[in-house]
Amino acid sequence: MNAKETRIKGLFEIQAKLFPDQRGYFSETFNKNDFEKLIPGVNFIQDNESKSSFGVLRGLHLQKAPYEQSKLIRVIEGEVLDVVVDLRKNSETFGESFSILLNETNKTQLFIPKGFAHGFVVLSQSVIFSYKVDNLYSPEHELGLIWDDDKLNIDWKINHKDIILSEKDKNLLSLNDYTKIYG
Repeated sequence: MNAKETRIKGLFEIQAKLFPDQRGYFSETFNKNDFEKLIPGVNFIQDNESKSSFGVLRGLHLQKAPYEQSKLIRVIEGEVLDVVVDLRKNSETFGESFSILLNETNKTQLFIPKGFAHGFVVLSQSVIFSYKVDNLYSPEHELGLIWDDDKLNIDWKINHKDIILSEKDKNLLSLNDYTKIYG
């Protein structure tokens, strides 16, 4: 397992070891001891998986304290544009976004520390998306940023008319509103 910190402090691209042969491949996608050496102090307690079709945009979600979550995310099948926004108070990169293509070919994982809004849009016909979290889901503590906020200026790599949102995700906060409410 190799980790490379992105331009945003605490946000890591992770490459698991891949062992291909004529039968296919084997990959150890997570090993607690190896992960702890790279990124100490994270205790994942739950694995989640979702399946979505082309154009589905999930996000940009986060949970407020005391239910903030760190995530280790990856794509099992298909491709997404994965996007995070730094919402850590006093961070030099507060309000900045980072995006990365995650797919079944590159096998890249992304470690997202607490304090980030997270979302993805499906660029392939369908996707199976998997992630670990280090805290429980709490609907009362969930909030998020609206995907098309002009201030975030995120290029989602897809025509906006093709984007499919849940009702909840259509009514998330702008970065300005988030900052006014949560500092």
